[in-house]
Amino acid sequence: MPITDMNGGDAEDTGADSRAFIRHQIAAALSFDRPTRPAVAVSGGGDSMALLRLMAEWAEGEKLPLQAVTVDHGLRAEAAEEARFVADTCADLKIKHTTLTWTGWDGRGNLQDAARRARYALMAEWAKGAGVDTIAIAHTADDQAETFFMRLARSSGIDGLTGMQRRREADGVTWVRPLLMVERAELRDYLRALRQVWIDDPSNEDERFDRVKARKALKALEPLGLDLHVVGRVMDHLGQVRTALDYATHDHALECVTVEGGDLCINRRRFVEAAPEVNRRLIAHALRWIASADYGPRGMKLQEFLSAISRGRDATLHGVRLIGGKETLRLTRETAAVAGKTATPDVVWDGRWRVEWTGEPTEKKGLILRALGSDGLAQIAEKAPDGPPRESLASSPALFAGETLVAAPLAKVGSATARLIHPDGHFFTSLLSH
Repeated sequence: MPITDMNGGDAEDTGADSRAFIRHQIAAALSFDRPTRPAVAVSGGGDSMALLRLMAEWAEGEKLPLQAVTVDHGLRAEAAEEARFVADTCADLKIKHTTLTWTGWDGRGNLQDAARRARYALMAEWAKGAGVDTIAIAHTADDQAETFFMRLARSSGIDGLTGMQRRREADGVTWVRPLLMVERAELRDYLRALRQVWIDDPSNEDERFDRVKARKALKALEPLGLDLHVVGRVMDHLGQVRTALDYATHDHALECVTVEGGDLCINRRRFVEAAPEVNRRLIAHALRWIASADYGPRGMKLQEFLSAISRGRDATLHGVRLIGGKETLRLTRETAAVAGKTATPDVVWDGRWRVEWTGEPTEKKGLILRALGSDGLAQIAEKAPDGPPRESLASSPALFAGETLVAAPLAKVGSATARLIHPDGHFFTSLLSH
């Protein structure tokens, strides 16, 4: 386990001005919607150890309890020892520390992407049990620049090239990156000034990983004046463009989209009046919102779906069904995408529905919440005249006792109510907060 001590490297102490700047970044990131139960993700590397010390200082000043969490991906023999190093440091700082272990790697697909998704999922689940509302992550200006080159290599659009967000909400947690304007070297100097050791992960030099390739490419481009500061300014400019597009998409949605239950109905004539990029963003977000997915579809599949919309035809993509029409189109949840998903009353179903039983309490026991489906539809004598189409109802939440339909709130059958509980909020506001 390579450990870098306070004497490692050639950099000088950052000085009072630099340390004041770094502390200001922490305070600024956490001043908006101030957390009450903050935590910090710590791997033991220089960036996260610096964030741990900075967050500890900030939390003490704010008189808030701080927790720390480490994810052991189980991919390196040294990982457990590194987690213990973080735990020992936290004990010295009187910070409660938890180590989470991932055992889900099956050797297939993109390792770094799978590890990243698992890391966030594990931390989000831990946060719920620990009462944590905000988790700070130690991504730096260097990480941001490296992300730009990685996404540029994938031909990413505006959204991808604006880089990581300083703040976002997902899985019931607010994720904050307070150090996106701070250089990695500044954090190392800050740690040396504190005489705080950290661990250098050898995988950070492994050129099998795209991030390491991007880091070395950025270094090679510095003689051209293309350093992380220039990349940062470009990303800021692109971010302004993205914001303008978000507002244009939001305004366009207000003109052509109506929300009916969990469905989105689109006025086809008004929809086609907008610029192609605005419509692409609108539909990509609509698909993600209906499917409660972290990411929307891209590339040719999305273009084909947009083509079906412009022609008023039926189509399916990303777990969402497009019901075509000459004047109005409807986007609804695909029935096949929710088949097999079950829950109990009062538990969020399909990531966005909460169904509450309003009948006799004794009749609630044993009820199962699932999609209405074709078998449920067959048990409904007549569809409500002002209700959604049958294809839409089939994917809506319903309560069953065994195979017998007891309640289907969107079909106005039985003693139950259904509320849309979407993690991203209302469709229109979520266009500006994703």
